Amino acid sequence: MAEDAKIAGGGISEVQTATEKLTDAIRQSDIENSWQSICSGLRRDLGVQIFGQWIKPMQLVQFDTATGALHFELPSEFAANWVRDRYADRLALAWQSRHAEVLEVVYTAKAGAARIAQVKQNHSAEMSGQNAPAMVDKFRLDLDPRMTFAEFIPGNSNVLALNAAERMAAAEKPLFCPLYLQSSTGQGKTHLMHAIGHAYRAEFPNARIIYMSAERFMIEFVSAMRKNEAMEFKGNLREADLLMIDDIQFIVGKNSTQEEFLHTVDALISQGKRIVVAADRPPQALDGVDQRLLSRLSMGLVADIQSAGLELRRDILKHRLETMPHQQVSDDVVEFLARTISRNLRELEGGLNKLLAYSQLTGRDITRELAEEQLSDILSACRRRITIDEIQRTVCEYYRLERNEMSSKRRARAVARPRQVAMYLAKVMTPRSYPEIGRKFGGRDHSTVIHAVKLVEQLRGEDSEMDNDVRMLLRQLES
Repeated sequence: MAEDAKIAGGGISEVQTATEKLTDAIRQSDIENSWQSICSGLRRDLGVQIFGQWIKPMQLVQFDTATGALHFELPSEFAANWVRDRYADRLALAWQSRHAEVLEVVYTAKAGAARIAQVKQNHSAEMSGQNAPAMVDKFRLDLDPRMTFAEFIPGNSNVLALNAAERMAAAEKPLFCPLYLQSSTGQGKTHLMHAIGHAYRAEFPNARIIYMSAERFMIEFVSAMRKNEAMEFKGNLREADLLMIDDIQFIVGKNSTQEEFLHTVDALISQGKRIVVAADRPPQALDGVDQRLLSRLSMGLVADIQSAGLELRRDILKHRLETMPHQQVSDDVVEFLARTISRNLRELEGGLNKLLAYSQLTGRDITRELAEEQLSDILSACRRRITIDEIQRTVCEYYRLERNEMSSKRRARAVARPRQVAMYLAKVMTPRSYPEIGRKFGGRDHSTVIHAVKLVEQLRGEDSEMDNDVRMLLRQLES
């Protein structure tokens, strides 16, 4: 009997194991089907070229039910980092909207990918009868395919830098060297450097182009010193036809690195080669930099990129949407984003991308309410702290009203309409709720504020004079 129980127990265990395996197989099938659906959406949103380069090579490895981790493999560490840095948020949202049990998406390079790449490089060098320099692979050119001159939107704030960058990449030798691109974070320096690399490579396919950050320059230099490979490091740098160093401000205070960079700049300039550097401040403001190096950096052209104005921010959003005709975003939302996200262009495009992804994955229309809900962290950081009192004062001056009319009970159109405009501006330009705004306008109910906001939005679309009034007031308040 005991034996029978043991056999029965074993049978139950086997059934449980089989059931668990079947459940896992079904879950894995569901995961694979979801991945195909997500890929279809990404192919449509990103375009065939970008999708084919970065997303298509991703291989779904497994879903770990114990940890909730979904594992993908990519051809190289660079590809894994690229997808992780640029598409992780979008992919995480896509998976979690379909499978709540997916808690983490993990991206790794295929085992042995780096070794395979090195073997291929060595084999290529042997076939050509050449000994490849030890540092060649470290200086390989990795350019973002999206960052071209065609995708760079010009405006008054960046026209000098754009023209200088195009000249630096042209077939004829530029009249200046080096080109020093200077701007605050997220205004387009890196985009222009990648665009120079693309255009120069198209003009001179066999040219040696090196693009790296100042931080990577320092790391590679120190590593070469420790490995007694300093001569190879210097030789590779000085063979460049075009050398581009980003974020040069991070080279400050590193005397040996500065010395090497100075000699590299001198060597390349003496050979008539091209150099582009970028920083978040002008050369004279780089504290802790050798005066000789400052002199070299200043001897070419220093092109300043100013913060993007409203018109440029609006143009960038519209250009982005033109590449995605299936996405419906109203002019009101575009205007709201352009006016509100003003710190840098990277945040602006990132905010739009988040809304597009959220809309696609949830089916919700992109409205201003959705933008305020999903981008609250960005918006709160970007908004200048404009007060309702400031708005009321500005509106009264514009319409030539007494300040107390904002709280009065008068319903004459000459008073009521400016009051409604002030309520609309209070909602657009401050984080205050409808009830809070109502209290500032003589204790009015929140429904009155909602009606005013909707009415002004409607009138802006129908009445050019009203739209002009609102635009003028927005400019005054933002300035």
